[in-house]
Amino acid sequence: METVLLVIHIMIALFLIGVVLLQRSEGGALGIGGGGGAMTSRGAANLLTRTTAGLAAAFMLTSILLAIVSGTHSEPTSILDTPASTTDSSGQALPTVPAAPAEPTAPLSE
Repeated sequence: METVLLVIHIMIALFLIGVVLLQRSEGGALGIGGGGGAMTSRGAANLLTRTTAGLAAAFMLTSILLAIVSGTHSEPTSILDTPASTTDSSGQALPTVPAAPAEPTAPLSE
């Protein structure tokens, strides 16, 4: 479910980028865009505006759904909450108390 939702989310993001780049620039920033093109009529501008709004709403919806799905998918656990194992992989009991250190030896005299 999460993977399908993520793929849909990425596709919506790519379509949203494409639709935004198709729109006519009205600010004239840096002198690029807005100089005519295939979609200059008012009807096409309305269609692009509505498409952008729909894709933006779908993007927000999939973002929220992804957050919900990923939040319920697993509970965080701490290694401090899990009890230590008393047997190893072969089934033998592990020592629970560390062995006492060996007595220090006297330094060797020369």
